Amino acid sequence: MKQLYTRWGKELDSSRVLQEYPRPLLKRDSYVNLNGYWDYAITKTFRRPVEYDGKILVPFSPESALSGVGRQLWPDEYLWYRLKLPTIELKGRHLLLHFGAVDQACRVYVNGKEAARHAGGYLPFYADITEYVQWAEKDGEFRERSVQERQTENEIIVAVKDLSDTSYHAKGKQKLKKGGMFYTAQSGIWQTVWMEYVPKHFIKELRTEPDLEKGLVRIFVRSDEELPVKIRLKAPSHVHQADGEGVQPEETLSEVSGLSGRYIEIPIPVIRPWTVEEPWLYKFTVAMGEDMAESYFALRSFTIENDEQGIPRIRLNGRVQFQNGVLDQGYWPDGLYTAPSDEAMIFDIQEMKKIGFNMIRKHIKIEPQRWYYHCDRLGMVVWQDMVNGGTYYRHWFVTYAATLISWRKWKMADVYTRLLSRTHKEGRLEFVREMKETIRHLKGHPSIAVWVIFNEGWGQFQTEDMTRIARECDPTRLIDQASGWFDQKGGDMQSMHNYFFKLAVTPEKKRATVLSEFGGYSLRMEEHSACDKLYGYGTHETKESLNAAYKKQMQKVKEQIPNGLCASVYTQLSDVEEEVNGIFTYDREVRKIEP
Repeated sequence: MKQLYTRWGKELDSSRVLQEYPRPLLKRDSYVNLNGYWDYAITKTFRRPVEYDGKILVPFSPESALSGVGRQLWPDEYLWYRLKLPTIELKGRHLLLHFGAVDQACRVYVNGKEAARHAGGYLPFYADITEYVQWAEKDGEFRERSVQERQTENEIIVAVKDLSDTSYHAKGKQKLKKGGMFYTAQSGIWQTVWMEYVPKHFIKELRTEPDLEKGLVRIFVRSDEELPVKIRLKAPSHVHQADGEGVQPEETLSEVSGLSGRYIEIPIPVIRPWTVEEPWLYKFTVAMGEDMAESYFALRSFTIENDEQGIPRIRLNGRVQFQNGVLDQGYWPDGLYTAPSDEAMIFDIQEMKKIGFNMIRKHIKIEPQRWYYHCDRLGMVVWQDMVNGGTYYRHWFVTYAATLISWRKWKMADVYTRLLSRTHKEGRLEFVREMKETIRHLKGHPSIAVWVIFNEGWGQFQTEDMTRIARECDPTRLIDQASGWFDQKGGDMQSMHNYFFKLAVTPEKKRATVLSEFGGYSLRMEEHSACDKLYGYGTHETKESLNAAYKKQMQKVKEQIPNGLCASVYTQLSDVEEEVNGIFTYDREVRKIEP
C-alpha cells in the first residue's frame, strides 16, 4: 500500500501535536498536554521491557505513518509506552491524568504503581494520580534536587493489549486482514493524553438540558459531595459562515446560585435557536469552591412530526429540515484514526458544508470531543453511530443475503445470534455499557441529532431493548435502531441502504423514512490513491462521468422527498485505502465531486 500524507501531516510539528484543549464541554485553565515522543516497546509477554524499541509520537497509533513506527500490533503482543516527567509541584492540589482513547484495553502505572485500568478503545478515562507522583513540596518544605533528578522524577507506563477483530470487542472498520470496506487495524493511544490540576473537591461533570420551548436550561454539576455552585450565563455567539470571524459578546445574561448534585434551572432572557445557518452557542462558567470550569450549550430540538399530508418529517426547532448527509469514516492516510491536526478536522466539516451537505453521519467511530465542538460551532448536524462489535461477520449473510432481504422488504427477527455474530454474553453486556457511556460522553453536543445503534446487522442483538435503553439515556434525540436492514420496526426511522436498486419510498405513519447510505461511486486518482485495488459501488474513469452520475443520483433523491424521504447519506466523505468512493481523495488534496 502506498503511503499518502495530508498537507497537515507533512507540516506536522512533533513538538506541538494536537495542542488544543481536548474537552470543550468542561474546560479549565489548568492544562498540561503530554502529546509528543514517548518510548515504546512491543513484547510477546506481559512483562515490563528492560529496553525500549524506540520513540513513538503520541497520540498516533504505531500502525500509522505519523507515529514514526509503522508496525502492526498483533493480538498475541503487548504494546508498552513510557514517559518520564520532571518533579511536579502540587501545591495542595490533585493531579488528574487523562487519556482521550486507548485501543483496546490498558493498564496505567505511575512510578511503578498501578493507577488505572480501562477497557474500551473508543472512550475517554482518567485517573487521580496524586498519591503516586513524586512531588516537589513535602511536609510544607521544598526539597532541592539536581537537574538530572528533577528531569527523571516521575515515570508513566502504559501497557496495551488489542485483540482487534479477533474477539467480540468494539472494533469499527478495523480489520487485521484489511480490504474493501474494512481498513487498517490500529492500536494503542490514539487521542490526546493530558493532565490537569484540580482542588480536592472538583467539578467532575457538567450536564445541560436545554429546553427551547420553555426558554430555559437545566444544568447539573456533579461532584463528590454536595457543594454550593455559582453559574454565570453569557450572551449567545456564533461564527459567521461568510468570513469565519466570530462574534464573542462578553455580557452576562444572568447569574444563578445552587448546589452540586441537583439540577439548577435557569431562564434564558435572550432566545437564539441553534441552526445550520446560525449555530448560536451559549457559554457559561461554573464556580464551585476553588474550582472553575467553562462550558456551552445550544437551544434546539430535533423531532418527528407529520406534515400537511400526514407524512412524518424530521424537524429542527419545529421546522421541516431535509437532512442532506454524507458518510464519514474518520480515517486519515497518515494518522489512521487520529486527525493530524485540529485544522484537518475543520477542513472536512467546512468542505462538506461548501458542497451543500448539512449533516455528517459519523460511521461506527467516536471522534475526539473537539470534532463535535467544531460541528457545534460551525453548524453541522451529526448522526452518531455506536461502535459495532461482535465476532467474525458472516458477510454472505449480513451483506449479500441482507441486501436481497432488504430489497424484498422481508422482515427478519434479530434472534439469530450466530448469524449476527453475538453469541458471547460478555460482548452483549459490554456493548450496553459502552452505548450508555457513549451517550453520556457526547450528549452535551447540540449538533448530534440521531443515535444510530446498529449498522447492517453487525453484532446486532435485542434491538428493541437497546432502543429502550438508549431512549432512557437520552430522550431528546432521534434513534435509528437498525441502519440498512434487519429493521425491527422500532426507533424513529425506517432506515434504508440502497446502492444497487431503483429508489422508491413508501412512508410509514409514525417513523421518518431515511436513506441512510447510498451512492458510493468510485474514481481512482493515480497520484492520490493508496492502493492499486479499487472498491466501490459503481466505477468511473473521469471526474466528468462521476459528477454526472452523482447529479443524476441526487436528482433521484430529490424526487423522493415529496413521497416521504426525510434524509439521505451519501457514501462517502473521502477515499479510504481500497475504497475510492470519496468526495475527496484520501489525502484530501483532490475534490472529485464539485459543489
